[in-house]
Amino acid sequence: MPYKPVEILPGLFFILRGYLNANHFALRSERPVLIDTGYLGDWDRTEDILTSLGLDLNQVSLIINTHTHCDHLGGNHAIQERSGCDIALHPRGARYMRNRDDRSPWWSYYQQEAAFFQPTHILEDGQVVHVGPHAFEVIHTPGHASDGIVLYSRPTRILLSSDTLWEHDFPVMTLAVEGGGAIETMMASLEKIAGLAVDQVYPGHGAPFDDFQSALQRATTRLEGFQADPSRVGWDVIKKIFVYTIMMKRRVAIDTFFDQLMQTDWFPDTVNRYFSGDCRSVYDKAIKTLHHRNILNRDGNDWVTTVRP
Repeated sequence: MPYKPVEILPGLFFILRGYLNANHFALRSERPVLIDTGYLGDWDRTEDILTSLGLDLNQVSLIINTHTHCDHLGGNHAIQERSGCDIALHPRGARYMRNRDDRSPWWSYYQQEAAFFQPTHILEDGQVVHVGPHAFEVIHTPGHASDGIVLYSRPTRILLSSDTLWEHDFPVMTLAVEGGGAIETMMASLEKIAGLAVDQVYPGHGAPFDDFQSALQRATTRLEGFQADPSRVGWDVIKKIFVYTIMMKRRVAIDTFFDQLMQTDWFPDTVNRYFSGDCRSVYDKAIKTLHHRNILNRDGNDWVTTVRP
């Protein structure tokens, strides 16, 4: 699917990506403002997209981050180096950056590529942040990410939902980092936003959608399923991070992929947490499932994924 930005408010564009890069937003002006900046390993493509919109990245005034996961902040360091821009985010994310903590935002846990940057502004729950002439309310929605926020435009009934709410799928829940209460925390975050009047949702991944309440119900049902059967959390992590790892690397050697995963923190930890430590059988089952569903394909001696990066 070819990339095509959509102007959702005057001068403010929604940029639909895939799953390696989070969707992001750009205010086209003499002093551009960005909301999230994609994945570092795909920065060249992100830069092309932003400049094709007429943005001068040397003049960026502000980046707003919805949280500090790798797919949301990949351009931060490079843009801040060029423009000296401010970067605003939740205080927890700012603390991770200032402390050079690469585990709390998952980078080292999943062996993801990311670069620290200098936070300059804090976004507290209930605060209003301006993207040019457009005012957005900041709503703290931890669960998936402890520093996660959504942005809500009350006059236009637009919600920038980041990874708090997708239309049909659901983001990974990493209880090893976020804590054993993360599922309940995520449910509370969904309840927190459920009373908003929303006509259009622009999520962190996937296309925009307008049936806000149905998406909330699907997400709540998924979380209830996780509560009822914790192994579903484990399988969700394993299958999604298998695919995300291959997207990050573009391809992985079939003969060595298992050994590579065993060198990470996340894979043995997830298997031990949910499946009693039988790493090889869990790996084989996941690969078989993803291959059968045409999510992974063989290309010579490598695994590649059909999921759009």
